[in-house]
Amino acid sequence: MSEPVLARRGFLAAAAGLAASLTLAACGSGTGTESTTAGGSPAPSGSAGGGPWTFTDDRGRKLERPSRPARVVAQVGSAAALWDFGVRPVAVFGPHKLKDGGKDPQAGNVDITKVTGLGNVWDEFNVEQYIALQPDLLVSNMYVKDTLWYVPEKSKDTIEQVAPTAGIMLTGKSATEVIGRYEALATSLGADLRGVPEAKARLEAASKELAAFKDLKILMVSGGADAFWVVNPPEYPDIVHLTAAGLDVVKPSKVDEGGFFQTLSWENADTYDADVILYDTRTQALKPEEMMKKPTFAKLPAVKAGQLYPWRAETPFSYQGYAAFVEALVADLRKASKLP
Repeated sequence: MSEPVLARRGFLAAAAGLAASLTLAACGSGTGTESTTAGGSPAPSGSAGGGPWTFTDDRGRKLERPSRPARVVAQVGSAAALWDFGVRPVAVFGPHKLKDGGKDPQAGNVDITKVTGLGNVWDEFNVEQYIALQPDLLVSNMYVKDTLWYVPEKSKDTIEQVAPTAGIMLTGKSATEVIGRYEALATSLGADLRGVPEAKARLEAASKELAAFKDLKILMVSGGADAFWVVNPPEYPDIVHLTAAGLDVVKPSKVDEGGFFQTLSWENADTYDADVILYDTRTQALKPEEMMKKPTFAKLPAVKAGQLYPWRAETPFSYQGYAAFVEALVADLRKASKLP
């Protein structure tokens, strides 16, 4: 696996234990809950039909099938986006189930009791089960072009032979651009877009409110046991959207190879000043109370002022998902003030 992907893995992979995940990232077969219809087959994503189907993905690949794909398998982030657009995948892979059996927040509104789980952590993808599902299409995000997120390098060639795969690029795009791509894909799959106009209006209204906080300097971070990551705004669709709407998000002066973030030791967690800190809420990241055990972090002005708020990284790329995300952020920023 290339170094940029490895770097991205170190920060964003959903495997528990970031240090262990970096070791395993050298490039990725699984368990899950399989749900069936009354007839005993996995629940379908939608009805096939409408004649020949085509869709050009973000690798520039023109995908073709004799009829509209009905049995869609998706990486959990893609599944969450498609679900909000009315597409019901038959299976997911990637972090969708917590250790206690509950649903991982990355799954969004996906009902994990009604989909087959092909793998829950990095490098876990049950190829045999995937083949048995007889899928029509696999969908995944891409952080690096031509690399489908959570599709293991060791089995990608076999996976590609089973059914067409669609990649949706995230890096360097705004959230609304990515949402638009999922809307186009869902539309091609015959999805019912009921509720989309209302959610889109909510997102637009909440985004306009962000300009009121343009004087606040905001730092967006993720904490690990031995490292503190400062994210690089241009690489993240959600942050591109926030900055375009008027937020002043700190850009690290020196980013790691791959460009996604700067890795700091906890002793250097005070490298950047900020009025507000937004912290990664995903399960593999340290919680605020854990980060505040680090003396340098605890002394940061934003932390001392109580201006530490959640960053819901990997929010589903749907209008519903982003409307809720931005509305919650606006509510938090209303509580903040410029620090001396």
